[in-house]
Amino acid sequence: MTDETDFGTASVSRLVHATRVAAVVAAVAALFYSGAAIAFDFVDANRLVAQVDANLREHLSSAPDVPHLARNNTKDDPDVDQVPLLVWTVAPSGEARPVSDDTPPLVVRAGTTFSTPSDISVGADTFRALGRRHGDGWLVVGQSLAETYRVQSVVDVAEIIAGTVGVIAMFFVALGIGMMASGPVEQARRRQLDFTADASHELRTPLTVIEAEVGLALTTERDGAAYREALGRIRTESKRLRRIVEDLLYLARSDATPPPPVEEPVDLNALAQSCADRFAPVAIAGGIDLAVLTGPEPSLVNARAEPLDRLCGVLVDNACRYTGRGGTVRLVVASRPGSVTLSVQDSGPGLPDDGSVFDRFRRGTSQGEGAGLGLAIADAVVKMTGGRWRVGTSPYGGAQLEVTWRRYHPVGGRSRSVLAGGPPLAGTSGPTAASGLTAASGLTASSGLTASSGLSGADARSRATNSPAP
Repeated sequence: MTDETDFGTASVSRLVHATRVAAVVAAVAALFYSGAAIAFDFVDANRLVAQVDANLREHLSSAPDVPHLARNNTKDDPDVDQVPLLVWTVAPSGEARPVSDDTPPLVVRAGTTFSTPSDISVGADTFRALGRRHGDGWLVVGQSLAETYRVQSVVDVAEIIAGTVGVIAMFFVALGIGMMASGPVEQARRRQLDFTADASHELRTPLTVIEAEVGLALTTERDGAAYREALGRIRTESKRLRRIVEDLLYLARSDATPPPPVEEPVDLNALAQSCADRFAPVAIAGGIDLAVLTGPEPSLVNARAEPLDRLCGVLVDNACRYTGRGGTVRLVVASRPGSVTLSVQDSGPGLPDDGSVFDRFRRGTSQGEGAGLGLAIADAVVKMTGGRWRVGTSPYGGAQLEVTWRRYHPVGGRSRSVLAGGPPLAGTSGPTAASGLTAASGLTASSGLTASSGLSGADARSRATNSPAP
């Protein structure tokens, strides 16, 4: 119920934020549109008036000394076609006499000149007028601006309708884009919050135990054995706390400054064998059958050896941790013409297929111990090295975690493989069997793989070293 409430609250918050952004975008778009419309209206109005002035000049220049003008004959622009022209003669006293009977009277002041186009009032209408000298007075030609105003009004209405529709469309488009863009951001924010809460919980648990043990040791008289037992528990929790902090620092570094790609061929056969040798004591202590299956040829990938070694260690550690006593763990390295695959298979409880196995502080099962950072670190390494995950069920009934990289092809037929933590080695996969898979691990021969370092029973004990698990 709490998760649903948080999701609903987050959705409302996203909608409110996206609405604000969309409103700002729409307001800015409306502002720019208004400015563009005003500029267009100004230019268009001047164009229409200029056409009227040109029409007046044309008819005025063609008028005889005794004018008989009634209507224009222009046919160039549909905006001013068929608009009647009115003609007056104006005496120096200001008396205006219409040339035709249907021309309305014109009232002007004495001394008014008409050498340049100007607006005059004729009754309730506005006319554009232009004149030339006629005797002592003026011959004046006028044209109504009613049609010009009508065209401007139609353009204004069209601009208002188009602008309103455009701004509304811009708002909803911006709202949709904002919702889509804020989705990943909100998911990242929620993951960050969950990560912070989980990290706080995981760090608080060992700190609480340490604080409690120290408090009891300081307030309660005990013998030496009891103090040693308390210090042992404090040491265990301190190691757990240190492991969590180191894992968090590794993840933080990989997120902040991922290392640049390098040209460093690494032989996964040798790396898997080295990892199995390190985990031999863990396998013996847990009664786990641990073995490595490799191909007859070097399995080279182009990546840094250190993160690959850490990846292999994390996968084997998880497999041994959750498989349980008497279980089976296999490291399988397979080469194809264009790719190399590292697979860790176990007989444990398996992993969920909900896509959350690589989330930080997410554990695939309640069995075993751990903070749930191992697979998150493995995922960071896979992304860093350009690999691809495949999670499924192993042939032993447990989990199978498989990573595939592009295969590295040496130039000139020779290469040097790098083993994590060591000097460059000759590119070899270690012991191989010409006939394919040997029976050392109790498996049937297939795929041309070689079973090496089967770590169960007396053979495993003879190969075990005292190297600690990573």
